[in-house]
Amino acid sequence: MMRNGLALLFCGLLIAGCGGNRMADKDSKAGVESQVASGNPKVLFETTQGSFTVELFADVPTTTKNFVDLVSSGFYNGLTFHRYVPGFVIQGGDPSGTGGGGSEKTIPLEIVPTHKHDKGAMGMARNSDPNSASSQFYFCLADAHNLDGGYTVFGQVIDGMDNVMKLRQGDKMTKVTLVK
Repeated sequence: MMRNGLALLFCGLLIAGCGGNRMADKDSKAGVESQVASGNPKVLFETTQGSFTVELFADVPTTTKNFVDLVSSGFYNGLTFHRYVPGFVIQGGDPSGTGGGGSEKTIPLEIVPTHKHDKGAMGMARNSDPNSASSQFYFCLADAHNLDGGYTVFGQVIDGMDNVMKLRQGDKMTKVTLVK
């Protein structure tokens, strides 16, 4: 058990050390892990339609950590919301802006039965492969319980839902940051 933990730590440090300022990368990674470990992290979205805050669920660890890592790297800053379905979802997180792109990493489907697709829920978008989620996410604009059990719900809008409701295809995430 201890050897596996050390191997994981070594791999994490090795990945964090690839390129850039190694000390800054190490400090950033430690900050990401402490955000997730200390409870439900919160993320502030600043958009062209106003700001809103999302609470991420620590009990969806792989998805939440993936999202926090992307936020911490600045991945979402300047990206657009590329899909809007009235009364259903607003979707973003694709660097190509087409709905066909993502980050370089995919993560498995994580279902926590107590997390439902209620209005304001944040879920991970994916293709037909349940384990294909990457960086794209969506916010439910109304209850969408038909998605429960098929898509990962990993957060909930806790402030500014009125601004989420204003979002349309083409609107931008000007800045996405972790709330300290």
